[in-house]
Amino acid sequence: MAHESLSTALLRLDQYARAFVLGSLARFRKLSWRGKLFVVALALFNITLVTTVIIVGPEAIFQYFYRLSQKLKNAPFGWLISASLLILASFPPMIGFYTMVSITGFAWGLKGMYIAGPGALVGAGLSFLTLRLLFHKKLRELQQSNKHWRALDQVVAARGLPLIILIRLSPIPPWVYSTALFASITSVKFWQFIVANLFLMPKIFLTVFVASRIAALADKDQRGEMDTTTKILNYASVALGIIIGVGTGWVVYRLTQQKIRELPEFPREIDDAAADALLEAEQGAPLLRDYSPEPEDDDEPLSPIGSARKLGRDEGAR
Repeated sequence: MAHESLSTALLRLDQYARAFVLGSLARFRKLSWRGKLFVVALALFNITLVTTVIIVGPEAIFQYFYRLSQKLKNAPFGWLISASLLILASFPPMIGFYTMVSITGFAWGLKGMYIAGPGALVGAGLSFLTLRLLFHKKLRELQQSNKHWRALDQVVAARGLPLIILIRLSPIPPWVYSTALFASITSVKFWQFIVANLFLMPKIFLTVFVASRIAALADKDQRGEMDTTTKILNYASVALGIIIGVGTGWVVYRLTQQKIRELPEFPREIDDAAADALLEAEQGAPLLRDYSPEPEDDDEPLSPIGSARKLGRDEGAR
């Protein structure tokens, strides 16, 4: 019995891994040459970043960021500069929003929340309104030509604010593309988007808190004055904060996918297409890239679950 359960679990894991690869390749093939170039550049950036951390060492890197954050804190209108950078990082295709949130925690400690919180709300709101105003014509074209986006619009309209909050809390799509995603969905009202951002404040506070603890450990002077117990508590706080952040992000993402895929008033095809639209947004919302209509019948599933279903159907047909 136990052997059968293990075999079943391994089979599901194999199917999920194969489906993930198929879904990722399908999503990559659908990208324009600019999108493919962006993915390759992002991969190279991450490889370079990891290599730098290994060669230079995390202690030297954190010390550098601590000194940089202190210069920002002591600069005239440093808080305004930090808030402005947060707002700027909220506009796609800019990246580094949570890096800027972390820097506020590095520089001002927990008081950095007074900068990060309002900065996040203002940045998200301005980005949402700007995208809506600039791309209102493309919105209509998108709804007519992309079945994934039509499905997501229908699902969000049916579920309303609770689903909007879940999607905003989900780590996928990332912050900046999540804003573009909501601007792309005609059924999302501005007030609903702002309310969803208010529910994101605990996550931003957690980021500021973890950054403030890392800052205390990064500075040699502060670290030298700590006794062993204080150091352990700080390290434990950082580890616990990261675990909570990653864990809740994963749970929220799975819950979001589940809620989208289990709408009784829509057929399964609509639910799957809506879930796939979120994964499209992970590569950059359609409002921000060149788009050509896709064939309705030959769309490849983008998500691992959708790919697994297609994989199962193909193997069953054989």
